[in-house]
Amino acid sequence: MTSFVLSEDCYQHLSDVPSERFTQLALVLGDQLNAKHSWFQERQNERLFVLLELRQETDYCRHHIQKVVGFFAAMRNFANALVKAGHQVLYLTLDATAHSPSLTTHLEEIISATGVRELHLQQPDEYRVDKQLQDWQAQQSLAVTWFDSEHFLTERNVLQDWFGDKPSYLMEYFYRRVRKQTGYLMEQGKPLGGKWNFDKENRKTPAQSHQFPPPITFATDVSALVEMLQRHQVKTMGTLNPTQFLWPVSRRQSLEVLDYFITHLLPYFGDYQDAMVQGQWSMYHSRLSFALNTKMVSPRYVVEAALHAWQQYPNKISLNQIEGFIRQIIGWREFVRAVYWQFMPDYQHLNALDHQRPLPDFYWDAQTDMNCLQQSIQQSLDYAYAHHIQRLMVTGNFALLSGCDPAQVDAWYLGIYIDALEWVEMPNTRGMSQFADGGIVATKPYVSSGSYIQKMSNYCDTCAYDVKQKTGSRSCPFNSLYWHFIDRHIEQFDKNPRMALIAKQWQRRDAETKRALLERAEQFLAQLN
Repeated sequence: MTSFVLSEDCYQHLSDVPSERFTQLALVLGDQLNAKHSWFQERQNERLFVLLELRQETDYCRHHIQKVVGFFAAMRNFANALVKAGHQVLYLTLDATAHSPSLTTHLEEIISATGVRELHLQQPDEYRVDKQLQDWQAQQSLAVTWFDSEHFLTERNVLQDWFGDKPSYLMEYFYRRVRKQTGYLMEQGKPLGGKWNFDKENRKTPAQSHQFPPPITFATDVSALVEMLQRHQVKTMGTLNPTQFLWPVSRRQSLEVLDYFITHLLPYFGDYQDAMVQGQWSMYHSRLSFALNTKMVSPRYVVEAALHAWQQYPNKISLNQIEGFIRQIIGWREFVRAVYWQFMPDYQHLNALDHQRPLPDFYWDAQTDMNCLQQSIQQSLDYAYAHHIQRLMVTGNFALLSGCDPAQVDAWYLGIYIDALEWVEMPNTRGMSQFADGGIVATKPYVSSGSYIQKMSNYCDTCAYDVKQKTGSRSCPFNSLYWHFIDRHIEQFDKNPRMALIAKQWQRRDAETKRALLERAEQFLAQLN
C-alpha cells in the first residue's frame, strides 16, 4: 500500500448519499476500528456506517503529527475494508468537515440529509466524547441504541462490581481476578509457576555487546494526509517521513507486528522490559499499543496468540517473559481503564501534591543537557513512542520531582504518544506517574534519584552531569531534586507506609547536608528554562 485513496464506492460527500435510502446510521469513532465487532458480520443495506475526520479530535490537545496521521490513515483503511466487504459507508475527510469542528453538528447534518430514524453508537472510551454524545442524545427525538465496543475483557464498572466503592484499588488483586476469570496462565485455580507475577525477574540490563533485533516498521506513503493537515493548519508536534510512515494502519499490518513480536522479541521481553539503551528506541517491546487502542486487534487475540507461541516453544519463551507481557495487557491496561471510568470526571482535576510549576520548555524540543531526558524526549518527538520506564522513571519522574502541574503533564503525554487516549493516558500520568490522585492508582510516588536511571540504562555514561555527585554544578539534578521533593512533602510521606522509611532517612540527615542538597535543587529549578 503506497497511498490512502478511499474506494470509489465510499460516499465522500454528504450530497452523494441517496436520501431516504437508509433507516439506520451507525457511527464508527476513530478508536473503534474493530473488524470483528458484531456490527460488521452481516451486511444490512439499510444501514449506513459513518466515519468522520474532525477538528475537535485534532485540536483538543496538541498532538504528535504521527498520531493524527496514524488515526486518520487507519480510519481510511477501515472504511475501505468495510466497502470491500459490501457495507455502505460515508467517510468525510477533514476537507468535508472543515465548516464545523463538532461531532454532533455533523451527526445532525447527516441525519437530516438521509432521513434515518435510528442511530447506533458504540460506547466511547473517552469521557469527553461519551458526555458529548449523551448530552446530545438527551435533546434528540431520534431512536438511539448503544452497543458495547466488544473489545475489552472487563466492563467499565468492574472495580465497583468486584471490589465495591473504595478510595483506592490495587492492580495486583485486579490482575489476579482477571487471570482467574480468563484462565490465562492458570492451572487448577492456581497461577502457573506458583507465583502471580515475575516482576523481580524482569529487571535485567543488557550487556554492552548485546545485539537487539531491528524493530518492525512500515513505509506507507501518507503524503496526502500530511498535505491536508498542513492545508488546514492543524497544529502538531514531532516529525515524520510522509513517504515512510512506520506504524501499522490496518489490521493486516497490526497482525504483522504481533507476529514479529512473538517470533523475535517475546523470548527476551520480560528480561529487558525495564531497561533503557541509548539509540535503541524499540528494544524488545511489542509496540502493539496503537493497534490495540484503535481496536485493530483485540487484547484477547494478542494474549492468546502469545500464549500459543509460549505453549509451542516453552524452551524458547520462559514463563517470566510471557507473564510480564500478559500482565501489561490483561492487568495494567484493563485496570487503568477501570480506574478512569470509576473516578471520572473528578479524576481529571486531582492535584494531591498541589504542584503548579509549568512544564519545562525542553519537553517540546529535547534541548537539555540531561542525557536521559534528552534521549527519551527526542525519541518521543521522532517516533511518537517511548516505553513505560522511559515515561514513568525519566520524563514522569523529572516532572514529579520538579513539581510540575499535572494538567500540563497530562496534556504533554496525551499529545506526544501515538497510543495515548485519555482513558489509558490519564490514570498512567496523573495517577501512576505524578501521584496527583493521592494514591488511587499507586500506593506511593514513583520517584528516584539518578542511581535508578544509571542502573537501568547507559544514559549516564555520556551525560554532562555526574550521576555520582549529589551537590555542585555538575551533580546529576535527579539526586538533589529527589530530596527536595521528599522535603517539600515530608508531612504526607511520613504517614505513608511505603515512604515513611525514606522520610525518616531525610529527617535524620545533618543540617549541612540538607542545606546543600536543597540549595542545589533550588538553583537548578530556578534555571529550568
